[in-house]
Amino acid sequence: MSPPSSLKQEFLKKWITGLKRCSSSKRNMNILERKKAIKLSADVAMASARNGTTCWSRALIANASKNSSDDKHLVEQILGPDSERLIMKKVPTRALVCNKRIRSKKILKRSSGIRRTRKCAPQAALATSIAKRLVRNRTQVLKSLIPGGEFMNEVSLIEEALDYIIALRTQVDVMRSIASVSELANHN
Repeated sequence: MSPPSSLKQEFLKKWITGLKRCSSSKRNMNILERKKAIKLSADVAMASARNGTTCWSRALIANASKNSSDDKHLVEQILGPDSERLIMKKVPTRALVCNKRIRSKKILKRSSGIRRTRKCAPQAALATSIAKRLVRNRTQVLKSLIPGGEFMNEVSLIEEALDYIIALRTQVDVMRSIASVSELANHN
């Protein structure tokens, strides 16, 4: 599944704006500063291309705007007139409330004192507990990979992860296109 071309165009437009802003602000950048500027402008461009409609995009914008004043200024330049709205946009509490409800149910089950007797064989119970532990560990890893993922419940996390994957694929496609055009221009 390829990302829509309108998303690619919006990302490219905002990314070029960010790159121009980075190159105009500092003429003598070392390789690490250049790498950081490219990554920051690509992340903010991708998040702003999603218009702050996803938790990961709001988390990226919030993280980028709280670092340094240069980064915050770059974020404002890329976001344009929507910068205040997107920077100040809060994470919806629906995901947090839903997560608290799940925790509350788990606490009630644990504190009820009534232990259910398992009718399954010990090996089946062991396999079930191993599977649950694997799922829990993989969920934690996924939460660490998705910006803002630590505040999401499992359902929201999957939806956000899928959208984030599409956004990353868009970044890769655009960057590959630029690299191939640059390579063709250097050979001619």
